[in-house]
Amino acid sequence: MISNGTIGLADVQAVYSGPVSADCELSSCDPCSPPSAELGSPAVLPGPLAHFAHMIDRCYDYATAGHRAGRPVVGILCEYAPRELILAAGGIPVCLCGGSAHTIVAAEEELPANLCPLIKSTYGYHMLKSNPFLEMADLIVGETTCDGKKKMIERLSESRPVFVLELPQREGRSALPLWQAELEGLKQHMEALFGITITAEGLRDAIRGMNRERALRRALASLMTRDAPPLTGRMLLDLKSSVSAIPADLDAYESALRFLRAAPGLPDATSRVRVLLTGVPIVHGAERVVDIIEGAGGLVVCMENCTGLKPILEDVDESAGEPMRSLAEKYLGLPCSVKTPNDRRIESLRALAIQYRPDCIIDLVWQACLTYDIESYRVRRLAEEELGLPFLRIETDYSPSDTARIAVRVEALFETARARVPKREAPGGE
Repeated sequence: MISNGTIGLADVQAVYSGPVSADCELSSCDPCSPPSAELGSPAVLPGPLAHFAHMIDRCYDYATAGHRAGRPVVGILCEYAPRELILAAGGIPVCLCGGSAHTIVAAEEELPANLCPLIKSTYGYHMLKSNPFLEMADLIVGETTCDGKKKMIERLSESRPVFVLELPQREGRSALPLWQAELEGLKQHMEALFGITITAEGLRDAIRGMNRERALRRALASLMTRDAPPLTGRMLLDLKSSVSAIPADLDAYESALRFLRAAPGLPDATSRVRVLLTGVPIVHGAERVVDIIEGAGGLVVCMENCTGLKPILEDVDESAGEPMRSLAEKYLGLPCSVKTPNDRRIESLRALAIQYRPDCIIDLVWQACLTYDIESYRVRRLAEEELGLPFLRIETDYSPSDTARIAVRVEALFETARARVPKREAPGGE
């Protein structure tokens, strides 16, 4: 038990390891409403972890107060948008990616039904005007990543202030200069729009802040390398903010890290199947597959996606003479499936498999996400032929209608994984 005597980490671990109902409900279409407690809501997080309960509400309060004080709110739709540049402009960077199934119906009035649910959910918030972050946004930064997203952003730009970054999708000598020029264009656009000047020192300060955030999140993720981690993958996913570099969040990350380093391991850790989860981002409200995996006896020890380790594995060089170039180098290196070829993703997965020692690999693909769907073959080949690990590709959307079917497939994967892995010894008190 923790010092306040109300609830301990073991109690929370039990909540997060509970079964998942096949007819579970997704969260409300209001992004400021916390998800239902049925799936192990973070509302009961103890001690320093409790800071991240109702994270969206806290982010809304922070963004609203900042906006009223004159700070611009800048919405981002992808990890390629450099938060450091927004922070150096005095802005508040907030993720606008939609994770609700309830906004998709509205989006399908204008967008094709056979489109990625993340894109449709995001656009549905726009149509319903139900995302307060989007409604207060002074600027939205989009990127030419997949075809569906860039055409959705084009629709957004008809009535919202949007700046589009042209992302080079092929590695080569011309890629970095082109990408740096795009970031320079965003810098100049924000300077003109907000009436400010982004200085090199201001950019370096923002880089230091984001590097601190990345380092803390990496340290929290590294706890999952233990034989008996002190938290589940879903708990780790909930320790993430939608607004970057909030000072209170950075302090809370440090407190959470101290708390969890001293915490015992999950009591059933050695009987769970360790899972490396790769593929599409798992945004707030769309955590259903993680709940299914861990409800079936798995433990997601590593998430190699845009809401997990992918964007925080590397920092920006704080001491570089040209901070804009360093910024361009870091963000251009993100191994998204829109890159051709995307060898860096395979290299990253190979290294993470060594570090986190999974018993199997699950590749999550949102329906109609063609780039991740096509790349799934390379991930399967890496898992089965090189790493010798059982592999499962899950293609789904935000609807809970296939929850039971996915659970059956996950359980079959776990049977295979358990048959291959020698029984691990229970921790002797971690």
